[in-house]
Amino acid sequence: MIPSPSTWEASGRSLRLGPHRVFYALRGHGDVPLVLVHGYPTSSWDFAHVEGALAARFRLIAPDMLGFGFSSKPRGHRYRITEQADVVRAVIDEVGVASGFHLLCHDYGDTVGQELLARHEEGLLPGLRSVIFLNGGLFPETHRPRPAQRLLATPLGPYLARGLSRGSFDRTLRGVFGPSTQPDDALLADFYALAIRDHGREALGRLIGYMAERRAHRTRWVTPIERTRLPMRVIDGVLDPVSGAHMVDRLLALRPDADVVRLPVGHYPQVEAPAEVAAAVHAFHDAHA
Repeated sequence: MIPSPSTWEASGRSLRLGPHRVFYALRGHGDVPLVLVHGYPTSSWDFAHVEGALAARFRLIAPDMLGFGFSSKPRGHRYRITEQADVVRAVIDEVGVASGFHLLCHDYGDTVGQELLARHEEGLLPGLRSVIFLNGGLFPETHRPRPAQRLLATPLGPYLARGLSRGSFDRTLRGVFGPSTQPDDALLADFYALAIRDHGREALGRLIGYMAERRAHRTRWVTPIERTRLPMRVIDGVLDPVSGAHMVDRLLALRPDADVVRLPVGHYPQVEAPAEVAAAVHAFHDAHA
């Protein structure tokens, strides 16, 4: 059974980072720490759909980054990917993972994962053991944002976001799901409620700056993808118009030996095909145990 957002929140904890509160869920009963890094515009609850299939093996640590879900959404804040990587690192340190940890990242979380991978390559994050990327903009040149994202990325974005309606939100989300794996109204209602709570509309208009950051820091974030010897897998919903098959093609052009699993779904494989994603995660960890 998929835990509801309220159940997800109840299973969690929080820590203070300066004036901000950071929520993180602790799920699962396994011995292997797996940190779940969510995407935009949603939250760690995205992983609730795959949590049950991972819980026996993994100790799941799922933070809501600043501006998302149950965490603080400070008004007027200038969100940065490096800050979000610090948030994830703070949660990892708070929980305690003496034996090291693994990453499972999605969308915006892919970019945060790339920053964490860059720190690992610099010797600043020795506890990182492996990384799995779900659909996301690993390469700025292959990222195809939706029209709503392009509008939010303009200087008027924070103001336009304040008028974000349920209908507009639903249309954008439906547009990135696969044609045979469309979200139902209840799921979209939960996604929307988590996105807009506590000044969330304004936060979405400021968080969208990650698209420009990807372009500005391409070398730092793409080079580790090309060169790391750390175990790495990409699980991609190839029907995703934002970062689907075309993103995988770019990855393989840059790194022909990349470990790729293709799924016939859209942008949210952990929601659209949770059993297949879990199987791919387990197989990856079996191969690198």
